[in-house]
Amino acid sequence: MQGSKLRRSLLSLTVATVSLSAIGAAVAADAVDPGLKFAMQRDLGVMPRQLSEYLKVERTAEQQAGAAQRRFGAGYAGSWIERKADGSFGFVVATAGADAGAVPGAEVRRVRYSLRQLQSAMDALDGSVQRRVLGISKTFGGVHSWHVDPQTNSVVVAVAPGAGDEAVDLVAASGADASTVRFVESVGEPRTTATIRGGIEYTINNQFLCSVGFSVTRGSTKGFATAGHCGSAGATVRVGGVVVGSFTQSNFPGNDRAWVTVGSTHTLQPQVSNYAGGNVIVRGSTEAATGAAVCRSGRTTGYRCGTITAKNVTVNYPQGSVFGLTRSNACIGGGDSGGSWITSAGQAQGVSSGGQIPQGSNNNCGVAQAQRVTFFERLNPILSQYGLTLVRQ
Repeated sequence: MQGSKLRRSLLSLTVATVSLSAIGAAVAADAVDPGLKFAMQRDLGVMPRQLSEYLKVERTAEQQAGAAQRRFGAGYAGSWIERKADGSFGFVVATAGADAGAVPGAEVRRVRYSLRQLQSAMDALDGSVQRRVLGISKTFGGVHSWHVDPQTNSVVVAVAPGAGDEAVDLVAASGADASTVRFVESVGEPRTTATIRGGIEYTINNQFLCSVGFSVTRGSTKGFATAGHCGSAGATVRVGGVVVGSFTQSNFPGNDRAWVTVGSTHTLQPQVSNYAGGNVIVRGSTEAATGAAVCRSGRTTGYRCGTITAKNVTVNYPQGSVFGLTRSNACIGGGDSGGSWITSAGQAQGVSSGGQIPQGSNNNCGVAQAQRVTFFERLNPILSQYGLTLVRQ
């Protein structure tokens, strides 16, 4: 552990809360699924007149994010969709370089650290975990997660109340640049939420409940993607009480990804249940921007919406650390694990991993949305690792 100077430096960093970002999808407002429109208005406070404005901003983000990164090069410091104080939406690009020229449709902000510098500190924290044989949860249990946050130009470390010393020791032991680190207080402990159409219930070994992610194929073999903590390879899967298949491959911790093989007689649908009598069509798997709206489907809490609040998050579950997760403020409950995350444009994002659940509760839906923390495993790495093809329309 480093000396008192480092400790004072870290502990003096401001404790902050996650702010609510923008919402929407890159399609025309009248093309958005009606059930999704309802869920967005219910969960995010989006008024109909605001939807068209957001959709335009999201489209700009999709078109300009890559170009902005190429333009600013080593000075690039990230981009995101932001909801302003007056309720309007904007696309923001940050740079730590000398060039702060214009990016079409975006607000350019000058910041201290480049994304490369922040990622270096993040890699140091991850490396500290990977070097520990017993896993970080055995040593720094009060440190819940960490991720690069372009919006605050820092590496955010989420810490349980009273666990500041553990967080300081972790950063010191990792060798990460302490000046890039920002602590936030984190209420609740990260928990995985385990207790063919996306979001529907399935049973593992006739004992545990999880939710289907997305219909997939590998060659002529049918199946679905889901969370790795839901079951190990070989575990039997039932839908509606009927055995439909078993886990073929599963990874957890480290990652939280798996896929289940189902029999050839079963029908795969390119759909996600909206738990209102309808379905959202799966049209692809283009990854949404930070700040974009995303909705999740699961057997316990149904269809719930939020925004993407962070990417590439390392989460310190009791079972071990998981890397590369995406964080959102949509609510989640026990049994929702493995379920679908999708945008209003029908772009599949990932499968539910877990969330910070208050003690004595089975979900975090009662927590104010700005303080709600939920994690999902990105879908595209699952497809790539297992050689799967997403079933889509």
